[in-house]
Amino acid sequence: MSQKPFLYGKLARVAHREPERPRIDVAVKPKHAASRLVNRNVVAGRGRTSMRLEPELWDALHEVCRRERQDMSELVRAIEARGHAGGRTSAVRVFLLQYFRAAASEAGHLAAGHGPSEPPAARGQAYSRAAA
Repeated sequence: MSQKPFLYGKLARVAHREPERPRIDVAVKPKHAASRLVNRNVVAGRGRTSMRLEPELWDALHEVCRRERQDMSELVRAIEARGHAGGRTSAVRVFLLQYFRAAASEAGHLAAGHGPSEPPAARGQAYSRAAA
């Protein structure tokens, strides 16, 4: 007759496990990290849809709407009509960059402390942030 272990069932499996290996802590990005993107509904060319943009880009889009006296849907349809190769959200991001880039002036850049657009050698003098 064979001898039975003194533990049966689940206790026997736990008692006879191999010793645990030391754990190595590795920083792992969570599977679903919190996103800064904000999802909002707009009416585009084919009806109601949603777009996900950063809060700063939503603010910029609202500013453009205010300046151009258009509502969000009219502006998004106008942006789509330009025929950007990417998706709607990409088209909006590119539009915002182009809109504010076109509005930027050399005086505005200097007032913001960005410095002149010409490299120092082209101006024939050493560049100094204090001079700007």
